[in-house]
Amino acid sequence: MSDVTRMLMAIEQGDQLASADLLPLVYQELRKLAADKLSREKPGQTLQPTVLVHEAYLRLVDNDQPQQWNGRGHFFGAAAEAMRRILVESARRKQAQKHGGQMQRVPLEHSVAEYEAGGIDLLALDDALTRLEDQWPEKAKLVKLKYFAGLTTPEASEAMGVSTATAERYWKFSRAWLFSQLSGQ
Repeated sequence: MSDVTRMLMAIEQGDQLASADLLPLVYQELRKLAADKLSREKPGQTLQPTVLVHEAYLRLVDNDQPQQWNGRGHFFGAAAEAMRRILVESARRKQAQKHGGQMQRVPLEHSVAEYEAGGIDLLALDDALTRLEDQWPEKAKLVKLKYFAGLTTPEASEAMGVSTATAERYWKFSRAWLFSQLSGQ
C-alpha cells in the first residue's frame, strides 16, 4: 500500500492532520496535472498551476465531512474533476459582462501565430462533456480521468474497474463524439 493510499485512508477515518501530510505526497503530480490542463487553455488564462492545485486540493480535503476515497485513482480522478470545475467557473466568470465579457487578455510576448492557434473552448467542452455524461456516464468518466486527470488508459481503466480494451473503446467513441459536438457536425 502506498503512502498516498495510507493518507487517504486516514483522511477517510477523520484524521484532520492526515490532509496536511497528504499534500507533500501528491503536490508534484497535481502541479504537473494543473500545468498540463492550463497549457491546453486559450491564451490569456490568468490562473497559475499553483493556484489551481491549491484550490482543487482545498475542495477535496478541506471539508467538514470526511471524504471516501477508493484509492489513489479515485483521488486523482476527483482532483481532475475539481480542476475542471475551477477552470469552467473561471471561464464563466471571465465571460460575465462585468469582467470584460468576450474580451481576451493577450500577453505581448505571445506571437500572432500562437494566438491564432488558440486552445480549446473550455465552456463548449464542458457543455459537450455534460451532454456525454447524460447519455453515457462511464464514457464521460473516462474522458475526465484521461483529459483532466492525465491518467493513461490503463490507469483510467483500473480506476474505473473496466478492462483496458473497454477503456480504449470508450476513449475512441468519446473522442469522436466530442469532436463532432465541438465542430458542429
